[in-house]
Amino acid sequence: MSKIAHTDRPIHELIAGRWSPYAFSNRAVDPADLAGCLEAARWAPSSYNEQPWSYIVATRDDAEQFQRVLSCLVEANQAWAKEAPVLLLCCTRLNFTRNGEPNAAAVHDLGLAAASLSFEATARGLYVHQMIGIVPDRATELFDIPSDVRPLTAMAIGYVAEPGTAPEQYQQRDTAQRSRKPLKEFVFSAKWGEAATLS
Repeated sequence: MSKIAHTDRPIHELIAGRWSPYAFSNRAVDPADLAGCLEAARWAPSSYNEQPWSYIVATRDDAEQFQRVLSCLVEANQAWAKEAPVLLLCCTRLNFTRNGEPNAAAVHDLGLAAASLSFEATARGLYVHQMIGIVPDRATELFDIPSDVRPLTAMAIGYVAEPGTAPEQYQQRDTAQRSRKPLKEFVFSAKWGEAATLS
């Protein structure tokens, strides 16, 4: 199953083909592919090259570790993410290591790393579903995360399953057509809300 975006202007196929399924196959992810995705995150840009992101990784091959990471997701996400072969907890360090000052770009840079990882995954035939629905305090406690590091999101990574295999409440989301706001609603020029003129 694929859901290619119907874009208003041509974009790269990796961007058009990236989407976040709820139905994951139990097919294992090759460790080399997982490492390649994390390598792509490694090379994401960041403020002062701080690279504030960190990941806690779990695969279904290690049932105990997988359950620990799964338990850090909110229940609604556990319902479908438990089928994914790989789970990641995504964290970002809030202060610069070079001077201890707050890093205002920390969350932004975690997002850049997530995008790099997602496009590499897409290039390898994998799918990534990102989640804000986690329990940060539980993650901090279970994995002894330092106080200046924020567990912020999670990812499920794997191969998409056949339609109809996600929990019932998510099946319509998996089959619905993808949509986005038009550019005129968020690209402005002379003042806020005034659409920029684009070719």
